Amino acid sequence: MSSPTDPHIPVLIRPLIRAVSPVSGVWLDGTFGAGGHTRALLEAGADKVIGVDRDPLAFEMAKPWIGDFGDRIEFVQGTFSDMDQYAQNLDGVVLDLGVSSMQLDLAERGFSFMKEGPLDMRMSQSGTSAAHLCNELDEEELADIIYLYGEERASRRIAKAIVKARPLTTTLQLAKIVESCLPRPKPGQSHPATRTFQALRIAVNDEYGQLAEGLMAAERALKPGGLLAVVTFHSVEDRMTKRFFQSRSGRTANANRYAPELAQDKPAFEMVEKKAIGPDQQELTENPRSRSAKLRVARRTDAPSGDMDRKALGMPMRKGER
Repeated sequence: MSSPTDPHIPVLIRPLIRAVSPVSGVWLDGTFGAGGHTRALLEAGADKVIGVDRDPLAFEMAKPWIGDFGDRIEFVQGTFSDMDQYAQNLDGVVLDLGVSSMQLDLAERGFSFMKEGPLDMRMSQSGTSAAHLCNELDEEELADIIYLYGEERASRRIAKAIVKARPLTTTLQLAKIVESCLPRPKPGQSHPATRTFQALRIAVNDEYGQLAEGLMAAERALKPGGLLAVVTFHSVEDRMTKRFFQSRSGRTANANRYAPELAQDKPAFEMVEKKAIGPDQQELTENPRSRSAKLRVARRTDAPSGDMDRKALGMPMRKGER
């Protein structure tokens, strides 16, 4: 794990800073983690960064270096989906989605299928844990989560094995159960438990709901000309982000090309880059974790803020949410 004085370098940080430069004013880092984005924004010229994280440990780990920036850093322990309640007229917002390396590296947090630890996965260290889901949900509900949030085709087989093995208490216990349900991976393929662990983590932390609400909160919190940069790591997050930007920038296509143009509200965003930005060869060499990462950046207009239905974002919906 990177030390606090040599923090983890965030994925796509170089293209992100290039895309939002010149950096100035007040920014919000909605996923503070190890503080890499906050540091980069401050060093690039931001007057102040509001660092937001659900995990209280993030701010504890930042203590050795935050003094270097004085009052240019403000901490908020909470969720970025509520950002417009504690921040307004922002010059920029950065969201780096998914689990942080800090959380993965700590076995006792229960995020990793490679290390023995309690089956936890709670970013805020409170609320419903992964163990609770595995031990209390019925087989159909578990399969639903694993399929929708992990895009795991063997979800029913895995859910059945989990229910049969109850009670589950540790990460390696769950990882072995998932491994027993799937073929041995070929060289270069991801660990068999990757999708199941991802699905449970997303469910425990309501990550898709947070993203949907966070994108709309950013629209409300940004000033005209403010920038929203979102880094995603898998297809569902990227689809939701892409659809949000398409809709809110007036680029939603008609289902029928012969039909009249649909009347749309004045766009709330304009795209800085038309396509998602991925890692270059240097970054892929330095950090293989970046291979699936995508960066999308848009600039806020002076149009009034609006709302967007979660279904329109392509957010996976469980039975009780449909």
